[in-house]
Amino acid sequence: MKNKYFLSVLLFGSILGNAQETELKTDSLKEVVVTSSRIDLPFKENSRTIQIVTAEDIKKLGVTNVADALQQVAGIDVRRQGVNGMQADLYIRGGSFDQTLLLIDGIKVDDPQTGHHTMNLALPIEVIKRIEVIKGPAARVFGQNAFTGAVNIVTKDVEENSLIAKVQGGSFGQFIAEATGAVSLKESSHILHFSKNFSEGYRHNTDFDNTNYVLKSQFNKNKLPIELLTTYSERKFGANGFYGIPSAKEQYEETQASLVGLSTVIKKGNLTWKPRVYWRRNQDEYHYIRSNPSAYRNLHITNKLAAELNGSYESKAGITGFGIEMAKYYISSNRLGDNSREMASVFLEHRFQFLDKKFDITPGVAVSYFSDFDSKAFPGLDLGYQISSDFRVYGNIGYTYRVPTYTDFYYIGPQAIGNENLQPEEAISEEIGVKWLTKKFDFTFAAFNRDSNDLIDYVRLTESDVVYTPQNIQDVNTKGFETQVEYRFTLNSLPQKIKMGYTFIEDDVKQTSAAYSRYSINSMKHQFVGNYAMEWFKNFSNSIGYRYVERTSGISYNIWDVSASYKLKELEFSIYANNIFNTEYVEAGMVPMPKGNILFGVKYLFK
Repeated sequence: MKNKYFLSVLLFGSILGNAQETELKTDSLKEVVVTSSRIDLPFKENSRTIQIVTAEDIKKLGVTNVADALQQVAGIDVRRQGVNGMQADLYIRGGSFDQTLLLIDGIKVDDPQTGHHTMNLALPIEVIKRIEVIKGPAARVFGQNAFTGAVNIVTKDVEENSLIAKVQGGSFGQFIAEATGAVSLKESSHILHFSKNFSEGYRHNTDFDNTNYVLKSQFNKNKLPIELLTTYSERKFGANGFYGIPSAKEQYEETQASLVGLSTVIKKGNLTWKPRVYWRRNQDEYHYIRSNPSAYRNLHITNKLAAELNGSYESKAGITGFGIEMAKYYISSNRLGDNSREMASVFLEHRFQFLDKKFDITPGVAVSYFSDFDSKAFPGLDLGYQISSDFRVYGNIGYTYRVPTYTDFYYIGPQAIGNENLQPEEAISEEIGVKWLTKKFDFTFAAFNRDSNDLIDYVRLTESDVVYTPQNIQDVNTKGFETQVEYRFTLNSLPQKIKMGYTFIEDDVKQTSAAYSRYSINSMKHQFVGNYAMEWFKNFSNSIGYRYVERTSGISYNIWDVSASYKLKELEFSIYANNIFNTEYVEAGMVPMPKGNILFGVKYLFK
């Protein structure tokens, strides 16, 4: 079984003909402008820990979805249940899935029901330009729920007319069919994507069927550009053993997530305005017994309507960022009831520069109002010093918090009952770091500390209690460090890239009065990720990926992945092999991940 994947990759490479040399293409990120904040800054000038995953990175990894791509980022813990990111939870620096915010082109797609739905709108990789991973206290920039950080998916721009068709198939009856078209007209441009992804499942009741639609349009390009983004994702999957119930082998779930957003950019002299309106909807239907929905069924429908007006002003005193946001959340549920929440937030920060613009200080604050909580302020401060054009040191401190989800408040089930008296989780976070970015070599390092108060845990306060209840009882100190190295070089005039990252996390959990805890802290105490993306000859690329994880519970595992692709005129052939050594491991709950998993694919570019 192990040798099968190596032989497949070797055979794939051996059948390709001789090739000519190609020029080195560097993809240094020093000039990439990070667009997820109100003050747009080049990556090298930012005084926060931000990591960029480009479309080229994703392509060379050979992965088919965002969840798998993010597993190669140090400090990111993606806990999957199944293959192809069918269901995945997103953690940053030891936080929870409820403490991580996902954005699409700066639009916050948080769901008030539960953070389990964060990744429902993770876009297909064919429409992604890059992914910006912002770590540390991000509430000052994004508001509540960016407790430990945020992930911003930036969609592609239309550069030329194109039509791409892609088909993949492999283990467990997997089949993926995609079509992506792009049209550039005089006054408008459009990207349209459709994909279908299904599998028979790698064990009993793990089959799935996923459908995605994405439309991005830009109108009035030469005057006042107006951008429309719409996306819809439907997922149907068997949930054998999901949600911490290994014995529940017949669970089933269907989700429907959609987003419609309108935005523009208005520039007048030194003043820039970025207005935006959007609607995010999610529907979640769960059956405890797939063949008998009436035995136990949940149906939750959530809606978020929001409007933002962000801006920035450049003057001799520096750059001022400001903004206002208003949102209305709705939920209609047979288990959580019918509820709504209003939220309003104002934001202000200013970037000062001194010592010939080498030293920068950025104080800022966001103040948020919630109709069911007290108003909260998120002050913060970023500091940075540009020692040379390639080397930068920085630090930041900020206050952050998360409001409880409707599941925390109102859920009533056989194993848990919500608590309407919950208060928001709070934390003070600090970090210091360095960035060394050159033409061929990048090095980043950051040390971080987070003191969290009133964290929500599902507990039984006494031994006689039958069900778990969420309580604000956890105080946790989380500290650690992470580092990432990237080296780009040529071999026989062909581009090569080696990337490695390591994260260490230590949690100090203060003793609670609860007799039993349902969710114990289980961070990645040690995490190592490595990838070697190579080109042996023209149009043939190959990638080897490695992940090592050791959790605070003592569980550890090693995963190796291999991918390869060959481009022949308009055709591109690919192969991706995951977990080639058949490691037995678990990422979430007690759900075993699949052993060896292989996908063969072909992509055609119509001209």
